[in-house]
Amino acid sequence: MKKIIYSLFCIASASVMMAQGNNYVQDYTKYQNLAMTPPMGWNSWNKFSCNVDENMIKQMADAMVATGMKDAGYTYINIDDCWHGDRDAKGFIHPDPTRFPSGIKALADYVHSKGLKLGIYSDAGSQTCGGRPGSRGYEFQDALTYAEWGVDYLKYDWCNSEGLKAEGAYKTITAALKKAGRPIVLSICEWGTDKPWEWGQNVGHLWRTTGDIFNCFDCIKDHGSWKAFGVMQILDMQKGLRQYAGPGHWNDPDMLEVGNGQLTPSEDRAHFTMWSVIAAPLVAGNDLRSMNKESTEVLTNKEIIALNQDKLGIQAFKFAENDGLEYWAKPLADGDWAIIFLNRSTSAKNVDFNWAEQKVYDDINKLDASFGTITYNIKNLWDKKDKGTATTKKALKANLPAHDVIALRLTKKK
Repeated sequence: MKKIIYSLFCIASASVMMAQGNNYVQDYTKYQNLAMTPPMGWNSWNKFSCNVDENMIKQMADAMVATGMKDAGYTYINIDDCWHGDRDAKGFIHPDPTRFPSGIKALADYVHSKGLKLGIYSDAGSQTCGGRPGSRGYEFQDALTYAEWGVDYLKYDWCNSEGLKAEGAYKTITAALKKAGRPIVLSICEWGTDKPWEWGQNVGHLWRTTGDIFNCFDCIKDHGSWKAFGVMQILDMQKGLRQYAGPGHWNDPDMLEVGNGQLTPSEDRAHFTMWSVIAAPLVAGNDLRSMNKESTEVLTNKEIIALNQDKLGIQAFKFAENDGLEYWAKPLADGDWAIIFLNRSTSAKNVDFNWAEQKVYDDINKLDASFGTITYNIKNLWDKKDKGTATTKKALKANLPAHDVIALRLTKKK
């Protein structure tokens, strides 16, 4: 009898302990129903690096509205590294009092008053890449702070992360954000080292697939211990990743360099077009206050943006190439297709595209353009002109300058 009572006591005790333990089980899944199309916004790093302050951020929010970018779909104003001040005696982070004297909450309120959202930056390591306080060991405090400030987006970097495993570190910040109770988009900025596309879908809303972008169309900048990559190099690094992208979870080839002065107008068009069709987040990195007419026209081309924001969320694929001329396709909702001709070479190329001879088939999503049986109306999305129909009787012929694109939308003829 004593043995039976003892056994029942042990079972009851174990049940109580398990129940108590369950109170501390973390939710390592991201907030759902966020970033159902690739996020669109602006980030301070590419142009300003560590030189950020509250007045500049307010001016960028004003410029996003004034330039038409908000109307084109841009939403986030993201402060990157170096906004940080010190932690207080209890470990809570505070903004740099000189750069952000009004505090981040007041800044978030200002950005929200413009109909926009505020993003912020931290790091999984002990220090950020710019040497400011990282979130390691303070994840739950930082998440609470961001929620109290009204932050909408968190870019979470991977510097000074010695000994950490990426998946575990990002699950920790995800659990902290869930515990804090405010839906925040999580941008996993781990540079693709630990293949975040394989584990990130339930952890974050987007993940970096490469190292940093460099303001160059086709080159690599060697910093010794690390390298930055031009637009074409980063585009090549997306090979094999398209099956991981979709609504709420996106491959992130880093921010845009459009309007930062090193790319030619045609290179800006090519850069923006390719980021749009590969379903990349469209996060501008230039000075919105002083951009010229050409840069504004690129960043606010609503018909190119529509390819990016298409509800299917399918990443484009390259289906042919010849001597520096690449052919890309992206399936769109309602049976539409985007067809892109990208000239990577340093000389002009003649496009001679015979619709009847080209098979365009998405083997992941099992979608066939069927040019031989379906007639499509064609529109050029950069010159805004209708180009007739895609038929088996007439080839598409054009001369494409170096480092430029032709972007076509094909709509089923009714």
